[in-house]
Amino acid sequence: MLTHAFRAFMAFYFAELSAQIDWSRRPRFLDKELAQAGFGDAPAGRIADQLVAVYLHDGSERWVLVHIEVQAQRDDALARRVLTYNFRIFEQHGRPVASLIVLADDDANWRPRSFHNVVLGTVMGISFAVVKLSDFAQRMAELEASRNPFALVTLAHLHCQRTRHNCADRYAAKWQLTKLLFQRGWSKKRIITLFKAINWMMTLPVALEQRYWQAVRQLERARKMEWISPLEQTFIDKGLQKGIKLGLRQGLEQGLEQGREQGAALVLEEQLTQRFGTLPQTTRRKLANASLQQLKLWSKAVLHAQSLKEVFA
Repeated sequence: MLTHAFRAFMAFYFAELSAQIDWSRRPRFLDKELAQAGFGDAPAGRIADQLVAVYLHDGSERWVLVHIEVQAQRDDALARRVLTYNFRIFEQHGRPVASLIVLADDDANWRPRSFHNVVLGTVMGISFAVVKLSDFAQRMAELEASRNPFALVTLAHLHCQRTRHNCADRYAAKWQLTKLLFQRGWSKKRIITLFKAINWMMTLPVALEQRYWQAVRQLERARKMEWISPLEQTFIDKGLQKGIKLGLRQGLEQGLEQGREQGAALVLEEQLTQRFGTLPQTTRRKLANASLQQLKLWSKAVLHAQSLKEVFA
C-alpha cells in the first residue's frame, strides 16, 4: 500500500508534512538502498520499512529522503533504532532524512517520539514524527466515510484488534470492508491492492475463510471484476478442499486423529502462505512434524501475528 498510494499515505497520516512535498515530481522508492542501511533480521513487530526520495516546495532543486517504519508491537529499542537508521541513510546519501513512524500496537501509553543523549556539553539524538493507529478508534464513522484508501487500511487494523478473540465479528467486519471497496469509485488496481491488503490483515479460521471466498466470488460475478487470478483461486480452492477432506469439517478444535492433523497442517500452511508469502522449507517441515495441539496454537496465533517469526514464537 505504501508503494501503491504513497501520497495518500502522507495525506492521511502526516497531512502537514505532505503539504511541504512537491507532488508534481514523482517520488522514487529506494528499497535496495534501505536494505544496505539495515541491520539484517527485522526487529520483532516491525511490519514494513520504506525509503522514498521526494522534492520539497521550498524553491530549491534538492531532493530529500523520507524513511517510514510501521511498528506493530511495543519495542523499547525503537527510538534508538530510528536514530541509527536515520544516520546510516544520511551517511549513505548525504541528504536530509525525515523519519516517520506508524505505531500499530495496542499500548495506549507507548508513544516514542525521540532519542537523545546529553553528556559533557554534547547533545546527540533525534526527534521524529509519529502516528498512532489506535487514536483513530473513536473516529470509525469518519474512517468509513473517507475516500482516502488508508482510512480503509486503518479500519481493517482497528477491526483486527477489536475482533482478536471473536472470529464471527471479524468475518462480519472483513466482509463489510470488502463491500466498501466498491463504494469509493476507485480504479480496479486500487481495489485489488486494497483487497489483498485487507485479506492479509484479517485472517479467519478455515470454515469462515471458505465462506468468505465464496462470498467474494459471488461479488466478483455481480460486479464483473476479477479480483483473484485463476492461479490464486486454484490454490485457495485446493487448500480449502484438502483441509475439509482430511477432517476439518468440524474445525481444528474437534480433530484428534491423524487425518485431521494432516489437514490442519495443510490449511495452516495455506493460511501462512496467504499471509506472509512463500514459506521456507524449514517452516514446511515444522508444520509436517507438529502435533495437533501445536498446530492449534499456531492457527490461533495467525489471527493477530504480524510476522512469520511471531506465529511460531
